[in-house]
Amino acid sequence: MKAPEWLGTAIKGGIAGAVALAIIGFAWGGWVTGGSARRMASDKAHADVTAALALVCIEQAKRDPDAAARIAELKTVSSWSRIDLVIKAGWATMPGASEASRDVATACGDKLAT
Repeated sequence: MKAPEWLGTAIKGGIAGAVALAIIGFAWGGWVTGGSARRMASDKAHADVTAALALVCIEQAKRDPDAAARIAELKTVSSWSRIDLVIKAGWATMPGASEASRDVATACGDKLAT
């Protein structure tokens, strides 16, 4: 049995359409792979947790007896030095944790310096 002549053209057109759909979907349609979606979700969760813990850091800073002097110093130093000052003050060490988070210290220092 011989296939109709139009069948080959239809199959080629279907393949070309599928390739074009995939290119358009991933380039402009917002489609992502499962790995990219997991990475984006993980990054968003990390950013949200850091923002929440930065609020705890700010509260710990407010309770520090030397807060006024340390915050004044934070406002005069570079952002790199702010991280170290917040860590040394102990504000970025969360209750129950043994060491400070640099991401929390960065967010906390930036908020306290403004």
